Amino acid sequence: MNTALITGGSRGIGKETALEFAKKGYAVAINYVNSEKSARELALNIMREFSVPACAYKADVKNRNEVEEMTTKIQSELGTITVLVNNAGISTQRDFRSIDEYEWKTMLSTHLDGAFNCTQCVITGMIGRQYGKIINIGSMWGITGGSCEVHYSTAKAGLIGFTKALAKELAPSNITVNCICPGVIETDMTKIFDEITLNDLKDKTLLKRLGTPKDIAKSVAFLASKDADYITGQILNVSGGFVV
Repeated sequence: MNTALITGGSRGIGKETALEFAKKGYAVAINYVNSEKSARELALNIMREFSVPACAYKADVKNRNEVEEMTTKIQSELGTITVLVNNAGISTQRDFRSIDEYEWKTMLSTHLDGAFNCTQCVITGMIGRQYGKIINIGSMWGITGGSCEVHYSTAKAGLIGFTKALAKELAPSNITVNCICPGVIETDMTKIFDEITLNDLKDKTLLKRLGTPKDIAKSVAFLASKDADYITGQILNVSGGFVV
């Protein structure tokens, strides 16, 4: 049985991605750092509904020791990790002048150190099997840049570079590395916007609606499937046409 690790997997895009993999028969490792109750409930629901192994694992992806302990435990309990979804992330809106050093470093570390730590800790097993899928969750703002989100846009742009470079390095081991860049998705991150702002974002989206976590999860599942074995180093823009 294949095992998928989804970081930040307790809610939003991560939760829907975990459910999508469970539907396809994967053993599912749900990483969380604060949302223990949600993560454990999701794991129990997956086991009941889909009859596949699922478990919640606490680790701050910024912390290398915690990630090493987590991945070792996952591979002991669920088997070799064949799919890694680097989804864990944070988002804040700030005027550039008001971003302090701590917030800047935390933003970059969560996205970039997190992807670095998790990926390094799983690729040995993937290389041994000569097969693996690494899918990074970026953002359209990593492509275009977002006003009042310089720190977030910088982190997500870094993930795009990470994806392209790593794809070249791991291709000889039959490991694909791709990045999905969501548009405006209805998650906790969009709850900060008022109705006027949300309607404006809808108007700027060609399909005239906000995306859902399931829209992203379906894209992740495709890139993790055998149907996408010849796709690597790609940045998939899933924004409903917000970015063309």
